[in-house]
Amino acid sequence: MPQSLAPAEPDVREFAASVAAVDGRDVVLDSTYFYAESGGQPADRGTLAGHVVEHVGTRDGQVVHTLAEAPDVAVGETVVGVVDNDFRTYCMRAHTASHALYGAGRELLDDLGYGGFNIDSEKVRVDFETSTDIDDSVLIALERLVNRVVWDSLPVSWEEVPVAEARAREEVAFNVKTEEGVFADSDSVRIVTIGGDGSDGKDVDPFDVAACGGTHVSNTREIGPVELLGRSNPGEGLTRVEFAVGPAAIDRRASQKRATLATARELGTGVSEMPEMVRSLRDTTEELEASLADLKTEVLTTRLAALDTVERDGLTWRVGTVSGFGANDVGDAAKSVVGDGADVAVVAGQQGSTFVVVASTGDVAAVDVVDEITDEFGGGGGGGPTFAQGGGLGADPADVVASLRE
Repeated sequence: MPQSLAPAEPDVREFAASVAAVDGRDVVLDSTYFYAESGGQPADRGTLAGHVVEHVGTRDGQVVHTLAEAPDVAVGETVVGVVDNDFRTYCMRAHTASHALYGAGRELLDDLGYGGFNIDSEKVRVDFETSTDIDDSVLIALERLVNRVVWDSLPVSWEEVPVAEARAREEVAFNVKTEEGVFADSDSVRIVTIGGDGSDGKDVDPFDVAACGGTHVSNTREIGPVELLGRSNPGEGLTRVEFAVGPAAIDRRASQKRATLATARELGTGVSEMPEMVRSLRDTTEELEASLADLKTEVLTTRLAALDTVERDGLTWRVGTVSGFGANDVGDAAKSVVGDGADVAVVAGQQGSTFVVVASTGDVAAVDVVDEITDEFGGGGGGGPTFAQGGGLGADPADVVASLRE
């Protein structure tokens, strides 16, 4: 049974074919221009015999069209297939754009290998195997080169060549899926080439050459704008680059432009001066945060030093509550006031729930004080002779410190 004719004739959108087999919602034709899902490119959408095509895949070497409902057709009957024009066009643009991106990678990345690709309705991703760190500057360089290839209107062509010849050509990019899916039961492989056709009489090296069974545009200008979205690391040795193409890229670019101009306006500067302005604001913010932290520490230490004292077992205890500070900050400040007119400092506060911190010169074990408090008010804690902390107490901070003044 013949495979899909879509890769060879991707511009065909409507065709007639004879039904070869029917099994419920599954239909096999004697020939088809529907693309079957394969290697990262999704299946075509459309209608067959007037029914919505839900999926197109391969089974036992046949292209199987799964319809939304069982069709009233018989073997031998001629039916009409209509491929969704917008989605096919999008996939052609996206697939060729992925080849252009890999071609850009050939020029900009070291130790390059192909880790696969995938098209979805919003974006396309290409996985690179490379030793190059694809940082922001490399990402921008890749995007510029891909869009230059689009602007240069390079021809895109495809041909079937013997497998042995394809393997012998160093410029041909392969991936595991390609080799398993194409080489397994075939003596030939389909090669897709961007550029280098020599139509202008010049011998020009192609921009990219890859083994591929997908659908493609015939010229890179048909791709339209390409907008790189970002990068990630899906696995060891791989860098995933995602991009939008065509209308999605235009929308993305407009959204980013709008956000950039709005940010520049809020900053009161031009777009080109934004990085320096942001660096200046960041430095100022860090300085202010450091100053604020110092002031908070000073205020907290002053508050703790002013807490009322009580005498217990011949020792002076500073006991009280604070608000607006977390347990860690209170703990650090409590350590600083012990020994300066006080042998023990016990401070309670709230951070979600009631907490208590205890600092001591060591004459009274701080952890014993926390254990005493948690035995009475619940919660838990721990520490050592000179510092301990408890949390989750079932009482207000004022009730906790009141128990220590009795």
